[in-house]
Amino acid sequence: MKVIRSSRIDSRRYLLAAASVAAITLGATPAFAQEAPAEVADETAQEIVVTGFRQSLNSAIAAKREATGVVDVIKAEDIADFPDNNLAESIQRIPGIAINRDQGEGRNISVRGLGPIFTRVRINGIEGLSTTGGTDSSGGANRGRQFDFNTFASELFNSITVRKTASADVEEGSLGATVDLQTARPFDYKDDLTIAGSGAVGLNDFSNAVDPKLAGLISTKLADGKVGILVSAAYSERGIREEGPSTVRWERGTDNGNFAAASTLPQGASQGYAFFHPRIPRYDSLVYKTERLGLTGSLQWQPTDATLLTFDALYSRFKSKRAEQYLEAISFSRSGTGKPQTVILPGAVVDSTNSLVKGTFNNVDVRVESRYDELQTEFQQYTLALKQDLGERARIDVLGGYSKSDFSNPIQTTVALDANNVQGYSYDFTNGRNPTFNYGNLNPANPNAYTLAEIRLRPQFVQNDFKVGRAQFEFDATDQIKLRVGGDYKKYGFDSQEYRRASETAVPTLTAAQLAALTTTYAMSPDTPTGGTPRAFTIPNLNAFADSLGIYSNSGTYALTGTTNTNAQGNWRAITERDLGGYIQAAWDVETDFARIRGDAGVRYVDTKQTSSGYTGGAAALLVTDSRSYGQWLPSANVSFEFDRNFVVRAAVARVMTRPNLGNLNPTGAFAVSGGNRTYNIGNPDVEPTLATDYDLSFEWYFAKESAIVVGLFYKDISSFVANTAQSIPFNQLGLPNSLLTGTGALPTDLVTVTQPVNSKGGTLKGAEIGFQTPFRFLPGFLSNLGIQANYTYVKSTIEYPLATAAGAPVVKQPLTDLSKHSANGTLYYEDERFSLRGSVAYRSGYLQAGGVPGRNGVAPGAGPNFNTNAGQPTFNDVEGVHSTINVDMSASVKINEYVTLTVEAINLTDQYVDQYIDSSADRLSVYHHTGRQFYFGGRFKF
Repeated sequence: MKVIRSSRIDSRRYLLAAASVAAITLGATPAFAQEAPAEVADETAQEIVVTGFRQSLNSAIAAKREATGVVDVIKAEDIADFPDNNLAESIQRIPGIAINRDQGEGRNISVRGLGPIFTRVRINGIEGLSTTGGTDSSGGANRGRQFDFNTFASELFNSITVRKTASADVEEGSLGATVDLQTARPFDYKDDLTIAGSGAVGLNDFSNAVDPKLAGLISTKLADGKVGILVSAAYSERGIREEGPSTVRWERGTDNGNFAAASTLPQGASQGYAFFHPRIPRYDSLVYKTERLGLTGSLQWQPTDATLLTFDALYSRFKSKRAEQYLEAISFSRSGTGKPQTVILPGAVVDSTNSLVKGTFNNVDVRVESRYDELQTEFQQYTLALKQDLGERARIDVLGGYSKSDFSNPIQTTVALDANNVQGYSYDFTNGRNPTFNYGNLNPANPNAYTLAEIRLRPQFVQNDFKVGRAQFEFDATDQIKLRVGGDYKKYGFDSQEYRRASETAVPTLTAAQLAALTTTYAMSPDTPTGGTPRAFTIPNLNAFADSLGIYSNSGTYALTGTTNTNAQGNWRAITERDLGGYIQAAWDVETDFARIRGDAGVRYVDTKQTSSGYTGGAAALLVTDSRSYGQWLPSANVSFEFDRNFVVRAAVARVMTRPNLGNLNPTGAFAVSGGNRTYNIGNPDVEPTLATDYDLSFEWYFAKESAIVVGLFYKDISSFVANTAQSIPFNQLGLPNSLLTGTGALPTDLVTVTQPVNSKGGTLKGAEIGFQTPFRFLPGFLSNLGIQANYTYVKSTIEYPLATAAGAPVVKQPLTDLSKHSANGTLYYEDERFSLRGSVAYRSGYLQAGGVPGRNGVAPGAGPNFNTNAGQPTFNDVEGVHSTINVDMSASVKINEYVTLTVEAINLTDQYVDQYIDSSADRLSVYHHTGRQFYFGGRFKF
């Protein structure tokens, strides 16, 4: 068992004004001479020298033009200079890519409408998986296959390649794209000695945090250029504040025991009490302190032109401390002494969407909930690659590597204080996304009004690791045709643990004076609109609780248990996968009278052996293990026709596969009670991989230097899919023992949200993307230094989602989760020998959240949603989703001399809100948060 340690919330503000001096002499890695990434480099005849943003765009175009399949590339200058907090935000500039955000930063990506679990990421040639933890509304701790890009600073990488079409010599696992991340290597640089760096001071106008952002690189060549050594580092801190209202979804008035019999039926309630109301109406305030450290090292040895040996090492540490404060009405989400005692007073209003949007209530239980998390992800990776020519017509490539992501959340503490039976509580959602809450006869800032209700301790840990080996033999059958034969081995391990108290409601009885001594007063920011809701309220002082009550002692009532704790058992699971793959492929490059024709065709076979295990049985802690094997043939072909070097047409077809998400493979089920939530998640280790046949067409016109128009068409026939069913079933109909409810406060008649993955028939996805890039050389004078880079992507999909596990269960047809129908990026830039100015706009239309079909709560017991309506009013939540976003960023720089450049960067200039909703027609508010604008002032240098 891991040691659970005590920790205090660090509320010190980091005043780092002195960093503005150091910022000029440390820093981020600008781009210098470098080769195109991985496989693309092998096909590129020219060496590309990158010295500015415009040149980086040109080098990316050259790499794209020379590729056989459909790829997009970002070069180092584009990453290091653009205003991005992390790697995900850099990647969003590529056509077809949209990002999901957490704590004000990009976390993971969707490609062409396919969510994060359908994207595979390789770092320095081998697959890796980096996972972090987030808020509950953003998905919490990552226990799936999605890659969390916010672990890495963008300054660590000098190229990113997004492969949108499959090839037999690239490992399987992706429906959307394979993303190749490449760190810098010493032979990327022309000079024998290269030193580069940058630094900046960051300012956030909402959190008022002042933070450093530093990075640096040293690369040298020895032994007459035969040996190269490179090291780089990047470090940054951010102080973040996130605030806004939330509801933790909406549920029906008839759920969890209905309202008190003395209630007055609201105006407009044509279905009686079967209207929807917010489960936990509240305003939220979250404060983060993050640190991101990245280190890379590379050693290259090229004793002859025929031999190249490369060793790469990467280390990243992402740390976050998060304090969450909520003032909420807990009555509406719980049975027993909660909702059944709550009285609706006259004057309440149900609108045309069957939503109780306004009301005044008696006997409302109000809760203050304070949560504090310490989170850390450590990622490490080591790779060794050999490229060896065997004469003039044959060569071998051998690569081996190991990567590990270790996520730990050793402190996850929540203390809840309740003020029960408040009279005259009211809420009003009629004024849009900023509702008003009034707490009646309760003064939320009075510590004597509360009693201690819960103490939750939930430390958790997730580990992922890969062991990878790959070899390829390539032979030039003719001057135009290459034959490739290769194989690869991958062993993947996943392990998850969580600890909890036996009873989170087992708390000491404290007098009003004793409890008041353990509290403090908290105030939300005046910059967050609250519609008149009180901003100041009492919160628990978690440090005082730790000192006075010994909540981190791991003894007595605060003892933590894992596999024997029913509420924690569901997160004790492990998966091992062994994948063996082999392929044969022909690649050609033929000049004809009308075009240069390049392409590849081949077939890959992969065999997967999977073992999954989990615990069940409560205190009995029975370990259940399931094993299975499956194999797939995955043929693919890519061909490009290049007409007079300016016009390229590409076509591709492939059979592709993504393995089931990790959470679906749990061989057991897990029942849990968390506040007002009752959930029962059942795994299914026999769900099939997601399979699809991809068709791609791309038309690329390189009409001038540094210029291109690219139009891509794509279609995916998804023949198998894994969907999550969601049903609301009373606990006493689940066949589970009532002993699981002991100490939870839940009743046998409470509705439980039961989810289980099932195989679906799948559906289709189709779309188009267009990219445009050019400098404005035709304009007069200094205006000729202007240029533009823009893209737009349209995606449409229809997927069948079963609503229950039984055969013949009803289905709904909805788009894929994480799919935005429309996405666009645009960058307008100015660059001359001295000045550079860039502004960027990123748009993403609304999308459905992962697990958001069907929406939770309001689901008919035992049989999926009730699709009948009464007087045109819906009686179910069909989906959960996120509304569209527009993010505006900019950067500017001025070159002081040949070595030093000063920079200014601005991120999220419009302070874009994250707007989550439930139900597509009612658009009921779920989360509406903002994080403010981020600015950086600093500089770069190079020698």
